[in-house]
Amino acid sequence: MKFQYELRKSVRKTLAIEITKDGFVIVRAPVRCPQSVIDTFLQEKQDWILEKVEMQKKREEAAHQVRTLTDAERELYRRQARNVFEQKVKYYADLMNVTYERVAIRDQKTRWGSCSTKGNLNFNWRLIFAPAGVLDYVVVHELAHRREMNHSATFWKVVATYMPEYKKYRSWLKENGNLLHKY
Repeated sequence: MKFQYELRKSVRKTLAIEITKDGFVIVRAPVRCPQSVIDTFLQEKQDWILEKVEMQKKREEAAHQVRTLTDAERELYRRQARNVFEQKVKYYADLMNVTYERVAIRDQKTRWGSCSTKGNLNFNWRLIFAPAGVLDYVVVHELAHRREMNHSATFWKVVATYMPEYKKYRSWLKENGNLLHKY
């Protein structure tokens, strides 16, 4: 094995792997699971485990490198975010043939964007630090709510129509969004 791990046995039916935020591997196994089965399982998953451990370590390093912004820098980024989102919203609204009322830039703690029933769009200014495709995804996601004010299968079809690779950007936000909140 090219990694160390902690084995935790409990009353469960399956084997599971947990990678902690600092890149440590925890293996959860049924109480009566033989070590040979665990070893085979880990050998089969080794490449995946090593990839995830490395990803977590890089994420932690990046989190420690993020510096706190001054009020002036924060305001500059908010203005930049406003310009970028206004352009992207206009472009995608025209493409998707939907209307909207206004674009607001917010300092939300739990949301990247939102769309009201009146068509007011809100975006988190911290997205300015994300890859451009992520910003496009959030804009398309919120504008799709102009057609479907829910997250039904129909809603996701609208999103996929205008951004077929949306799952990649959605995953990026889930995996890296916490780093954006460090600014």
